[in-house]
Amino acid sequence: MEHGPSVAVFLSQIVVLLVMGRIAGELMQRIGQPPVIGQIIAGVLMGPSVLGALAPDLQHHLFPAAPVQKAMLDAVAQLGIFLLLLLTGMETDLSVFRQARRPAISISITGIIVPFACGLALGYLLPQSLLPSSGGRLITALFLGTALSVSSVKIVALVVRDLGFLRRTVGQVIIAAAILDDTIGWIIMSVIFGLALTGKIDIATVSRAALGTALFLTLSFTVGRRLVFRLIRWANDNLKSEMAPISMILAIGGALALLTEAIGVHFVLGAFIAGILIGQSPILTRQIDAQLRGLIVALFMPVFFALVGVATDLAALAKPDLLLLTAGLILLASAGKFSGAFLGGRIGGLGYAESLAVGCGMNARGSTEVIVATIGLSMGALDQNLFTAIVAMAVVTTMAMPPTLRWALQRLPVRHEEQARLEREQLESQSFLSRVERLLVAVDASPSGLFASHLVGLAAGVRRIPTTILHVAGTVPKDSDATRREAQRSTATLKAGVDAGDESAVTSADKADVLSRSEVHTDSEDAIETEARKGYGLLVLGREPAAVGAAFDPRITRNVTDFAGPFAIAIARGVHRQRPSEPKLKILVAVTGTRVSLQGAELAIALAQASRGTVTALYVTVAKPAARWRQRFGRALAPQHSAVATMREIEEFGEHYGVAVKTEIRLVDSAPAAIVNHAQEGSHTLLVMGVSARPADHLFFGHVPAEVLENATCSLLFVSGESAAGARAPHAGAGTRPGTAVKTG
Repeated sequence: MEHGPSVAVFLSQIVVLLVMGRIAGELMQRIGQPPVIGQIIAGVLMGPSVLGALAPDLQHHLFPAAPVQKAMLDAVAQLGIFLLLLLTGMETDLSVFRQARRPAISISITGIIVPFACGLALGYLLPQSLLPSSGGRLITALFLGTALSVSSVKIVALVVRDLGFLRRTVGQVIIAAAILDDTIGWIIMSVIFGLALTGKIDIATVSRAALGTALFLTLSFTVGRRLVFRLIRWANDNLKSEMAPISMILAIGGALALLTEAIGVHFVLGAFIAGILIGQSPILTRQIDAQLRGLIVALFMPVFFALVGVATDLAALAKPDLLLLTAGLILLASAGKFSGAFLGGRIGGLGYAESLAVGCGMNARGSTEVIVATIGLSMGALDQNLFTAIVAMAVVTTMAMPPTLRWALQRLPVRHEEQARLEREQLESQSFLSRVERLLVAVDASPSGLFASHLVGLAAGVRRIPTTILHVAGTVPKDSDATRREAQRSTATLKAGVDAGDESAVTSADKADVLSRSEVHTDSEDAIETEARKGYGLLVLGREPAAVGAAFDPRITRNVTDFAGPFAIAIARGVHRQRPSEPKLKILVAVTGTRVSLQGAELAIALAQASRGTVTALYVTVAKPAARWRQRFGRALAPQHSAVATMREIEEFGEHYGVAVKTEIRLVDSAPAAIVNHAQEGSHTLLVMGVSARPADHLFFGHVPAEVLENATCSLLFVSGESAAGARAPHAGAGTRPGTAVKTG
């Protein structure tokens, strides 16, 4: 009598595979191998090859042969394939491909053609006994060709990163070629999978699959790309339930997977392309990415690859003919991929040593190969023996790649121009704005509000940062036409700044996206606190009154305290009172050797780049009595080493973005007076200071910024790279909150 499916057995299978896969993956990672290898080995230990031989009753009890019970695990495997392809697409950084496209294209093309031809030839030379069916030789040959030609971009990127070559030229070429390899490979595989589903090949089937794939890719990277961005942003900004963006991402992936199934190709293409589009979304914050990655890496990855190991029966390799086939498959796959990639590297202009490293790096099959073999087995294009041989080939080539690539990369010296590029990229990776994934600007209709909108637009446009604008309505009734007009003017000012910054950007990425919609809040502080939960890297505040003398207005204090992250405060003075969007900013940035002052300098450089303005960096040091005595008698003092180093760092950062920074180092009696006087004497229109909040019952940056706030006649921008929430007491004594706020973004 056949029993129904047992939930207890199913959960036992999941727990055993999860624990064993995690332990074995951890051990492999500690010896320098990818965790996926350990997860497959864990499955082999739990399968018929080891546990089945040592304790067959226990193995059959844990993995019964009942079709219904096996169907439950098969469902997990299919879901694992879907999620792994989604994650692979999200990890596909197309910007790397754009930077090294010429050699990457030639490496990918030859690296696919040569091993694909080898696999196709092997499929036609196989004895009839190794074919799953008598009439399926062509499909089997196509599967073998595909299996031999693909590389695992995930494994390749992991090894290149671990070896410290992620930003080296040859490392970028290897990863770019693997990205293109993966993309072309999944397109080819999805078409072949579709053909395998029909069981035959005819012109109509092939044409429909090819045309459908071409149309799908075209629409995905045009209309679909924008649609995916908007859906993720809508879920993140409007849905209140927990992890709503994750649900939207999974729904998008499922919809595209179903769409590819409908056009006659396999769902893996839809899942992979969905992952690419999701990974490019400007709203995909590190938090959202980590949540989704945690679900896949913690559960589905170890379970899926351990399941592959369970399905692999190494006892079959005891047969001489299958052992010979497996050895030949490993040799053919390695030689075909290496020779194809090496040839492509030489065609693409790489040297001998670089092409050698590329050939070694492209030879890892890893997870991609295993997914191909699993799908081929489930479709009947491969039998159990061929499946075992392909999995063994994937394990061997993946384990062989790290040591061979390490040997090849050690032969590559760092060239002068490459060293200069690495230093520039290292400088940019440590920058403040590079970590800001999304901007929030909260403004009213005052000159300071419009000026803040203009500055944010410039920064967002030149650095391609998605931005949301929140209009603080002040005392105007929340539903009045005047409130709507104020909101529209602020949004228009910000978008004009984005357009100006976009023209000065040095990257070719899409223009910054500005979110504009209307939503009424009960008060401005709640509006900022509510919006901040949706994930922003920087708040820019522009509202009046901003300050009274040397103290900020209590509402400014509450606003920045309600935002748990870096913030900036813009105050319009001088020319910006009448013309908040005055072009070509003339910026003075006051710096010291501290990190916060360098963050202010970085934002000043971005604003100068966007407005085609100028930047002067002023380093002031208060003179001690002995130094003043020496100056009185005409003895020049050498600048401090820290000052010179700081100015050199700022100059280098400006050079990277095409901004010539003028630097001045001064020994003064009063730092605030020197900064204010220098701004007036140089006719600067904007004074930028990097600051940090000090412990107080109100917003306080220190005595120097306080005196500058009181006495400066030009516009001001205070930039704090840290939250103000921990630097002051709660809202006690801060005054009453104003009435309404209208959100336009």
